[in-house]
Amino acid sequence: MTYRKATRENYAIGDLQGCDESLLALTERLPSKAELRFVGDLINRGPASARTLRTVRQLGTRAESVLGNHDIHLLAVAAGVRKRGRSDTLDELLDAPDCAELVTWLRHRPLAIHENGFLLVHAGVLPQWTAEQTMELAAEVEQELRGPNWQAFLADIFGNAANRWEAGLRGIERHRVVVNALTRLRFCSADGVMDLKAKDGPGSMPAGTMPWFDVPGRRTEDTTVVCGHWSTLGLLMRPNLMALDTGCVWGGKLTAARLAPDPAQRSLIQVDCPKYCDPLA
Repeated sequence: MTYRKATRENYAIGDLQGCDESLLALTERLPSKAELRFVGDLINRGPASARTLRTVRQLGTRAESVLGNHDIHLLAVAAGVRKRGRSDTLDELLDAPDCAELVTWLRHRPLAIHENGFLLVHAGVLPQWTAEQTMELAAEVEQELRGPNWQAFLADIFGNAANRWEAGLRGIERHRVVVNALTRLRFCSADGVMDLKAKDGPGSMPAGTMPWFDVPGRRTEDTTVVCGHWSTLGLLMRPNLMALDTGCVWGGKLTAARLAPDPAQRSLIQVDCPKYCDPLA
């Protein structure tokens, strides 16, 4: 769990997915002392996952990243409890001499960051959760990922059936829902039941669902949530929402947004990105 007040100018950066050259191009345009917050999915599908992790790690205390679904998938593959996917581009990273070191660094990243009035997660937040509860639930999973039995934990964490929150949930079922919400959520019903299969934009949402951030009365409405994950949504800037996945790996842009309390001062810096994946393939 990471909770702290920012002391420098901050920028949040959208999904990298192994696009290290785009990251380097973007950081050249950012203030040299800016603190950087990455919204997860640092790796996979792009050409340079190992280099991307090294670049972010070498930023030291200037940078922090939440974990995304691709990051957790990598941890499970590295742990030997999950198979590589057909579209994975993780071989270079998994075969790198510093793979174990990079994996250790990655599994110590938070699932959520709450600082200076912003709540950063990779995908979304269930409507029943406050920002404070989100941080508490994230901390439970972080403790497992950082502990001695992290491989066994990852062997049991995946599954679409864990699609709704109940206060009485315990153990692995509880943690599955937390991971699914924070790293995979796009659509849910008004009472927070997640649809974990639909990946298109809001115009094609499954019946009975809506984008998680449009659920009436969600308990994080008073906090600005910063997220990525949803390239078919694209850039969406609201006073209480900053969605920053602008499809870098798909040939879109890599976006940095200034984390200013005043929405009018949340300026954007973007770079064009090579197309490494075809969304229609």
